[in-house]
Formats: sequence, C-alpha cells, structure tokens
Amino acid sequence: MNSASTQPSATIYYDGACPICSREIAQYRKAEGGDRLAFVDVSTCGAEALGPDLSRDAALARMHVRRADGTLASGAAAFAELWQQLPKLAWAGRIASSALVLPVLEVGYHAFLRIRRLWRR
Repeated sequence: MNSASTQPSATIYYDGACPICSREIAQYRKAEGGDRLAFVDVSTCGAEALGPDLSRDAALARMHVRRADGTLASGAAAFAELWQQLPKLAWAGRIASSALVLPVLEVGYHAFLRIRRLWRR
C-alpha cells in the first residue's frame, strides 16, 4: 500500500500461481484506489497473512476479499467487493452485488474456476 493510512480498505487474497489471476490483480493494483488495498498472494504467503478464518486451501480455491470490518467475501461476491473499492469500477461492483446479478456472476465464476486449473503453474 502506498497511501498514508496504515489500514487497507480491503485485503485481496489471490492465487499468484495463476497467470490470468496475476495479470488481473496487476491491473487492480495500478487502478485508482488500488493503493488503498492490500494484496496477498496466497500461493506464497505465510499462514499468518491469511488470518485465522481463512485456510490456504480455501484461499487457493476461490478469490477472497477481507473487508475493513474483518468479514470475508468469496467468489463473485469478492469481485463485487473489490470493484466497489475502486472508484472507476464502483458502479460495476454495485451492480454485481445486487441480488439479481450476483448469482449469475457466481455461475460464471464457478465455470472459470474449472478452466483455471489448466493455467495454474
């Protein structure tokens, strides 16, 4: 984090061994507001970086976001939360988190996870 605040607005847990995931996270890091987020590569971090309520297996299986209040979002809900943290994507995060859209995105994310296994290093 590059901002003066010591607390991130959210912590993003991602699989750095997935080249697609790493490229996408690199874009979020560069985006306006990305400097207020903490990014944790779960393929290389220590267990303490995950917290007591997130196992490495769970973190590697799906993307997770820890909100500032400590609660976790995973899968499509994690993306919606991440997007809401970035000013230029906040509108997409609000739409994605709606009760009508989120279940559809979750189905798409689940399909992506099946394919992602082929790309993991």
